[in-house]
Amino acid sequence: MSYELIALLMFSSMLLMMMTGQRVFGVLGFVAVVAALALWGTGGHSMPFAQAMKLMKWFPLLTLPMFVFMGYVMSETRLADDLYRMFHVWFGPMPGGLAIGTILLMVLISAMNGLSVAGMAIGATIALPELLRRNYDKLMVTGVIQAGSSLGILIPPSVVLVLYAMIARAPVSELWLAGLVPGLLMAALFILYIAIRSGLNPALAPAMSAEERAAITPSEKWGSLRAGALPFVIFAAMMIPFVNGWTSLVESSVIGVIATVAGAVLKGRFTRTVFESATRNTLAITCMFMWIILAALAFGAVFDGLGAVKAIEGLFVQQLGLSPWTILILMQLSFLVMGMFLDDTAMLVIVAPLYVPLVAKLDLGVPDVLVWYGVLYTITCQIAYLTPPFGYNLFLMRAFAPDGITMGDIYRSVVPFVGVMAVTLGLVMAFPEIALWLPQSVYPD
Repeated sequence: MSYELIALLMFSSMLLMMMTGQRVFGVLGFVAVVAALALWGTGGHSMPFAQAMKLMKWFPLLTLPMFVFMGYVMSETRLADDLYRMFHVWFGPMPGGLAIGTILLMVLISAMNGLSVAGMAIGATIALPELLRRNYDKLMVTGVIQAGSSLGILIPPSVVLVLYAMIARAPVSELWLAGLVPGLLMAALFILYIAIRSGLNPALAPAMSAEERAAITPSEKWGSLRAGALPFVIFAAMMIPFVNGWTSLVESSVIGVIATVAGAVLKGRFTRTVFESATRNTLAITCMFMWIILAALAFGAVFDGLGAVKAIEGLFVQQLGLSPWTILILMQLSFLVMGMFLDDTAMLVIVAPLYVPLVAKLDLGVPDVLVWYGVLYTITCQIAYLTPPFGYNLFLMRAFAPDGITMGDIYRSVVPFVGVMAVTLGLVMAFPEIALWLPQSVYPD
């Protein structure tokens, strides 16, 4: 049996087992270990074992539990309440102002937790009731919260980019910096869409009434800036030392945790119950990610040993004669299709052994191609999060939404925001400098 046929058998076995509903890490790890033992005998056990040692020695992985813990503390102690009140006071008087404030809230929450689920939980519990109470269109409301929460996997510190960095062997610090400008660009396009749509039809997102505006005193308005400043302080305390090279990635994540806990303590909201809940959830999420990374590394090691990547490269480039950019576009389209049925982690670990090495060998004329591709992958995951029928954020939104919002409403609400995300993806593909300018400036060759 040829190595190419063995690689195809491994991949098809993995997909078949995934269809049975087994856990991703169990499927990947099982197929990798069985294939290694079948191909190389008892010596094959050293391949997955070596990946376990590599995982344990990967120091930047310590950032994962730090940022997950930050996100849960932010959510459990409701530190975002004051921040949303600030956006409410300052942006409420304009049509669509609260929706714009919600996007800005999501940007700041994303910059402190690295997960979309935390942004969804905060947005759905804080912003959603307020927006509906003020007669905002329910389609716009649900679309804004779903799209805004997806920013958590692109704007640093992104947990998804940490996972990609481990599998692609790319520097996390450069990936985070590469995701910042595209993330802010996407948020700006969301805000532009909301402003234009609300301007054309103010009934969709009515402004704060004149009576309510008059009731807000100047002291309350300026006081809201002080009350909502804590998340900015946490982000600055975490990122300024890192960007200036004063602290390492892991040290900055620890600073972020300390600042978040200190802020919760100062506001009297950090209780034993909050600590226990955040710790338990952090442990569960971290262990899940580590098992997935280990299984993906083992699967990728066997694939590399088979030379499957070279076979696939030969098929696309030599036999089919496809151009590098055509291959890249087909990869992104496959992610969108998989996103209808899988979450971002499953998508990455299933195709990373194929796509990442292939992208590195394609002649795309892009420097730091793996860093750039990590941003493309993450943006595509954001689109997949909102893609019916099984987009991850769609079901999270359904879990939080009141009875008046149906699944059909949720599906329809994301259509314009998926379009905005697709525009962002196209811009980053056409102009790689959008993603690469910042990491190249901070880490010049």
